[in-house]
Amino acid sequence: MIEETSAGIILFRKEDAKKLYLLLHYPSGHWDFVKGKMEKGESPCDTAIRETKEETGITDITFVERFEEWIKYNFQHQGELVNKKVVFFLAETKTKDVEISHEHQGYTWLDYNESMEKTTFDNARTILTKAQKLLS
Repeated sequence: MIEETSAGIILFRKEDAKKLYLLLHYPSGHWDFVKGKMEKGESPCDTAIRETKEETGITDITFVERFEEWIKYNFQHQGELVNKKVVFFLAETKTKDVEISHEHQGYTWLDYNESMEKTTFDNARTILTKAQKLLS
C-alpha cells in the first residue's frame, strides 16, 4: 500500500454580502477544492500555498486561524491501493479570476448552498460545512 499526504485550501472570496467558495473541476469528473501532494521538506501550509498558485494562479491568500481539518480515504492507482491523508486549511482571497492549470477542466465560484450541491464527495461537504460555521 502507498501512503500519500496532501494539503489543500478551501478558498473563498467576498462578493457583496456573500462568501463564494472556489471549486475545481477535476479530469475524472468530480468537483473539489484545491489540493496536491506534499513535496519533500514542505510543511502542509507550504504545500497548500504552492498548490493554490500552481492550480489557480492565485497568490493573495490570507489564512483563517484555527482551521485545520484532516480527511482520510483510500483509492486504487495503477492497481495499487493508496492510503491518502489530506489536510485542508481555510483562506480568503480578493482574486476573482482564476488561471486554471492543465490538471483541471474548469472552475467555479459558488455560495455555500450551491457549493454543497456541486461538491462531489461527502468528506469535502463536511469540511465545507465546518468552514461555513467558522466564518458565520
